[in-house]
Amino acid sequence: MPWSLPNTLTWTRIAAIPLIVLLFYMPYPWADPAAGLLFAAAGITDSLDGYLARRLGQISRLGAFLDPVADKLIVAVALVLLVSRDPRALIVLTAVVIIGREITISALREWMAEIGARRKVAVSQLGKYKTILQITGLALMLYRVPLFGLPTYGAGVVLIEVAAVATLVSMAAYLRAAWPELRRNTDLPP
Repeated sequence: MPWSLPNTLTWTRIAAIPLIVLLFYMPYPWADPAAGLLFAAAGITDSLDGYLARRLGQISRLGAFLDPVADKLIVAVALVLLVSRDPRALIVLTAVVIIGREITISALREWMAEIGARRKVAVSQLGKYKTILQITGLALMLYRVPLFGLPTYGAGVVLIEVAAVATLVSMAAYLRAAWPELRRNTDLPP
């Protein structure tokens, strides 16, 4: 079912990535808010596609593969864009932590799937909260301009920093859950 409603939402999230990049670099006062709003809308599709797949009985292998890829792509692109505009150490280190964690956990899940233990590193509740913090924080940072007098960029930085901490905590939890399997299937010390 490559074009089921859930998969279409995921494809739409992927298609939004170049539009977000284009908006980010446009020299118009409305471009940053538009990039932030498009990113937020794409983030909402992340929640909807999984819910609809389960609700409509349209769970597919393509969707199970594509959804996390879309999530990681859009977050990584947003982080790289933001670092290009704000290369302060705090922003750069946050991007490194988040992107590094995503690569590490993706590789861990792939390896655990190969040895038949994927369920041990299934998405946790903390992982879901981390995603909400990331999407909200990045959307606010991309939006950039104050909204009703509120500093959206600053609020986004705070949220993305909290998300980075949650990222490290959730990574430690996934690694702890996988450690017995890693030890059993490799030459790692106990």
